[in-house]
Amino acid sequence: MINNERVHHSHLALTSTGASSGFGLRLARSALKRGDRVIATAKSLDKLQNLLVANIDPVLRNNLHTLQLDVTEGETTLKAKASEAAAIWGQIDVLVNNADELRPLRIQVIDILTHLISPSLISRSTSTAHLRRQFATNVFGVLDMTTAVLPHLRSSKQAVTVVIGSRSAWRTEIAGIGHYSASKAAVHSLTETLATEVAPFNIRVLLVAPGSFRTEGIYNQEYNMSNPIAANTLVREDSATKFKALTQTGQGDPAKAMEAVVDIVRGEGIAKGRPWPNLLILGEDAGRDVRNKCNKVLKALDEWKDVTCGVNLD
Repeated sequence: MINNERVHHSHLALTSTGASSGFGLRLARSALKRGDRVIATAKSLDKLQNLLVANIDPVLRNNLHTLQLDVTEGETTLKAKASEAAAIWGQIDVLVNNADELRPLRIQVIDILTHLISPSLISRSTSTAHLRRQFATNVFGVLDMTTAVLPHLRSSKQAVTVVIGSRSAWRTEIAGIGHYSASKAAVHSLTETLATEVAPFNIRVLLVAPGSFRTEGIYNQEYNMSNPIAANTLVREDSATKFKALTQTGQGDPAKAMEAVVDIVRGEGIAKGRPWPNLLILGEDAGRDVRNKCNKVLKALDEWKDVTCGVNLD
């Protein structure tokens, strides 16, 4: 069984995906400042060099190694790169699954319903292509990366897997983000199961669900307006406007968020003396949305209790 005692870690070998921007960039900086050894990975080594390496104190660069990695490359390739990463410092103590893709889409549910009603409207460029692309990174990429690194984590005395999810797995009633929300809901479910499965190996798992944070990454992606359906114009335009406004209205500080995550991984700062959290909600907006979802579910259970509990065999 997993040891629930918190241990202060003086030095860790940490591998993070998606480290060229956003949460991954801030997490790498925080870990390096605390003396940890970091293997920062991203699709583009040039971005890593320009955004991370070039802005790190030269004294800390000896503890930083960069590695080109695309989580969609497949399990075989990722296993080889995980072994390459482990050989750099001789071990991997912490895996941070942060690679993420968000492509806000036109109003998918309404459009799909229209397609079902009028099959002739189905385009060759349907929404499932975007759905598959997001799942390739956000779900299968996380699974393949975790599978690749787990053998190395098992040999660590202080192993941790961090998965960056999203409050969108909790707040799904927003037009245009159904595919992203679905991918994150899948990741949340898989991560919760993973925590149970790796507990016998004394590997801790932390699922992080951030709200709106001002990062360079996902909110700078274009809102996909391809294959629009005229009947949905007003809803689609309203959704796109609200999404773009997040870059100005998001109150979350990504640096503070990742400082908190590193505190928890290392058992210090805000985490000192506190039990390990399998789930960490980050941001006031995320906290509000999670509570609203929980209350909504509880309300449905209360209102329909007689039906819920009235379907047993006689």
